[in-house]
Amino acid sequence: MAHVSTVSVRPVKSLRGVDVARVALDPLGPRGDRRWMVVEPSGDTLTARALPAMLGVTARPLDGGIELSAPGARTLVVPEPVGGARVDVTMSRVGWATGCPPEADAWLTAVLGRPVRLVWLDDPRRRSVSPTHGGRPGDLLSLADAGPVHLTTTASLAALNGWLAREHGDEVLPMERFRPTVVVDGDLEPFVEDRWARVRVGEVVLRFAQRCDRCVMTTIDLATLRTTKEPTRTLARHRRQDGKVWFGIRLVPETLGELVVGAQVEPLA
Repeated sequence: MAHVSTVSVRPVKSLRGVDVARVALDPLGPRGDRRWMVVEPSGDTLTARALPAMLGVTARPLDGGIELSAPGARTLVVPEPVGGARVDVTMSRVGWATGCPPEADAWLTAVLGRPVRLVWLDDPRRRSVSPTHGGRPGDLLSLADAGPVHLTTTASLAALNGWLAREHGDEVLPMERFRPTVVVDGDLEPFVEDRWARVRVGEVVLRFAQRCDRCVMTTIDLATLRTTKEPTRTLARHRRQDGKVWFGIRLVPETLGELVVGAQVEPLA
């Protein structure tokens, strides 16, 4: 039987997250996932696409806040800045977010080596999933790029790593390159998830929104934080359509509950 092998939560957009045994599923995705982001002084969103060093910083969810850590830096706990000052941001369908204490800004500025601010989405009901990404009226979205839940399968990764081995002899790529919320393991056909209209994951049901087109973030080596050519080069040979390359799917919750490691996964009509 197909089952959940990994559940991950990434509280801060473009920073590393953590694997968890279980997490509550809200309408906008895993509770606490991508409720925070790093912005430049202008309010523009800063991501690892432009600054790969962001993937060297880990954000861990806490009750009422997050914990930030990075090699060579002290650990910092940042509480949710309820009632904090508004910060204008340029992210689509957001407009503004709540600024965090100066200590958080100073910590990230020192770690990342450039002036930045940390902001928090106080009320995620203000943002919705775009219709261009499979959204319907009432579908909510955190600070994620396009969808509340991102699902991948070990079968699809095995197929990709097989192509890499045959064509380039490259080392095996870890699933973390793709930053999924849920990883599904089991006796599955590679990329069968592309055909799932709806799927039951344990006690919750999720609706297919769209396949996930992949950006330069997947090419960042998580050990060296340097940009490489893979997996984009190989995916372009095997999974290219409409000028993009594809791996994984985006889902929208239809029912709520918990995402739990070990839960059975069942495609639905």
